[in-house]
Amino acid sequence: MAEDWEVDNIDFSQAPGNSSTFDEGRAPCRGKGRGAAVVYNNNQSDHKVGYNNNSYSGKKDDYEKSYNDDHNEERENKYNGDNRFGRDNRQQGERRFGNRGDGDRRQGNRDWNTNSRRNRDDNNDGEDNGYDGNNQNDRRDRPRRDRDDNRGRSGGFGRNRDGDDEGGDDFENRRGRRNGESRDGNDGEEPKKREIYIPPEQPDDENSLFGNDVSVGINFNKYDDIEVKVSGENAPHPIQSFDKSGLRNIILENIKKSGYTKPTPVQKYAIPIVMSGRDLMACAQTGSGKTAAFVVPIIHTLLETPRELVITATSCEPQAIIISPTRELTSQIHQQVKKFSLSSILRVELAYGGTSVMHQSNKVLHGCHILVATPGRLLDFIGRGKIKLSSLRFLVLDEADRMLDMGFLPDVEKIVDHETMAAAEERQTLMFSATFPNEIQELASRFLKNYLFLAVGIVGGACSDVEQNFYQASGQCEKRKLLKDLIEKQSQLGSIEGTLVFVEQKRHTDFIAAFLSENNFPTTSIHGDRLQREREEALNHFKRGKMLILVATAVAARGLDIKNVSHVINFDMPKTIDEYVHRIGRTGRVGNRGKATSFFDLTNDGPLTDDLVRILKQAKQPIPDWLESGGSGGSRSYMPGRGSRRFGGEDIRGNKDAFGGDNDNMGYASAAAPAEPKESW
Repeated sequence: MAEDWEVDNIDFSQAPGNSSTFDEGRAPCRGKGRGAAVVYNNNQSDHKVGYNNNSYSGKKDDYEKSYNDDHNEERENKYNGDNRFGRDNRQQGERRFGNRGDGDRRQGNRDWNTNSRRNRDDNNDGEDNGYDGNNQNDRRDRPRRDRDDNRGRSGGFGRNRDGDDEGGDDFENRRGRRNGESRDGNDGEEPKKREIYIPPEQPDDENSLFGNDVSVGINFNKYDDIEVKVSGENAPHPIQSFDKSGLRNIILENIKKSGYTKPTPVQKYAIPIVMSGRDLMACAQTGSGKTAAFVVPIIHTLLETPRELVITATSCEPQAIIISPTRELTSQIHQQVKKFSLSSILRVELAYGGTSVMHQSNKVLHGCHILVATPGRLLDFIGRGKIKLSSLRFLVLDEADRMLDMGFLPDVEKIVDHETMAAAEERQTLMFSATFPNEIQELASRFLKNYLFLAVGIVGGACSDVEQNFYQASGQCEKRKLLKDLIEKQSQLGSIEGTLVFVEQKRHTDFIAAFLSENNFPTTSIHGDRLQREREEALNHFKRGKMLILVATAVAARGLDIKNVSHVINFDMPKTIDEYVHRIGRTGRVGNRGKATSFFDLTNDGPLTDDLVRILKQAKQPIPDWLESGGSGGSRSYMPGRGSRRFGGEDIRGNKDAFGGDNDNMGYASAAAPAEPKESW
């Protein structure tokens, strides 16, 4: 039976247009290839031949055909008085949908005490419960259900059958729901129907891809003083410049267009490690260039040693998959991959929840070398057989600690353990994050083989380029007054543009945004309950300066590289010091100066006190007297160990063959150590 994607509301005007094809060569694909042909020319050029990079050659007719196929059965079953479900053929006592008699167990009749038949099989349950209708075709009588109604929560492949990742801040609600409960917790009500959202095609021209990069700040050279430590066997030497890194020319051209003059510490060490074929677990502070550290060597390897791109009529086998926990971060990484692979023959696609399954599925089936995805949507595509992992050469887990917090690691385990997954010996597995607690490392030991552990700076440390200020506040009213006064003062100085306000609860996000808008400050909001279209629009308005202030929950806290964020305000303090570090890391990126202001409630936020004092000492920031005297033991929930170590994250395998830190006997120097040893926390 055809899959039911419920596409009634699709606007065909949003479907992408055709792209030109060419006859210069055949794609190195076996099976039924789709899209324009491409030519690998390893020794001469990586550039595409007549192929519109990352484009999608879909047709409106494809959507109409799928729509017709998916609804043939529905048209056949329409009530018209003549078919076998018509009124003329009903037997006495038989009840159908819409006939709400006493024995009716259909939607709309709630005067019965047994479980709904929508969640039951047809194994004579009707007869056992006093239902005297003919239930042979009972399942076909039921209202058709949308795949976006999360029908897979009670079982099936993955947590969400439709792969609809909640974006992070809805995880607690999602984890607490039981089978049969609606999204808002009201058992008897129909779940709210989601719109079928087809995101607009992202431009892939040079100005769009390189115009929004975060420029290198005046303090960028301070990165040379960051301490680096690598543990594991036979670690390759770090690179000192991109030009001498051995990267292909097409990548070097795109790096220069990005405005990168020299690699950051994590890039110096990670790029040669990945290029040498090693698995890697890398820790580096927020804003240090982690994305480029794995994207650049992956693109280089796929171009340096090309393999056939396997496409069939029903599936595609990507050669690299990058998994990230949130939709916004996934979209950002996708743009970074497109940027560094610009003008090459590589195809890059995107898969995340909240958007049309059919639209993304069709694009993926046209073939992709690199797929960037959220865990839920990737699991859905694997479960449908749209994606196979047999040809996988790179598996990347970005923000791995965030995946743990959001409950995505079981999904990651299902992906890694899938029957089509390439063996660990045949792929490289890379894990990147700002923190790597022990539980993540223990789980990663199943995924990675003979890996190297890279720690850059103090893992979990706050960037010293961010000026951190704290105000005491208790209750929402006092916080709102403080917020209004603070932004008014910033407005008088002409510097409210790029203000990011974090709150803990989704229900407060829109309220605070409305409060600021009423006071004539252009404000928008982003959180997990907003439709994907609304989330993307809000983020784009903030990036482009149309809205000066963005109020957000944790959905925007991780990894997002927004060019114009100059001020982060913690309206509500987070529950962990780790989350605090990531929030204020939205500003002060790549050597730029930034500012962070936090409203601190001693009653609710007291457990963070000791860790905040350590953070401020490490970043050489002034510490308020009331904060320093209010210590209560601290949370330290993420700390892999305590003592006098200069790194918050340590390789749980020990320091075998390590260099950097206290092990500088490897024959070459690590990055320079700071003048004073820094405290661990």
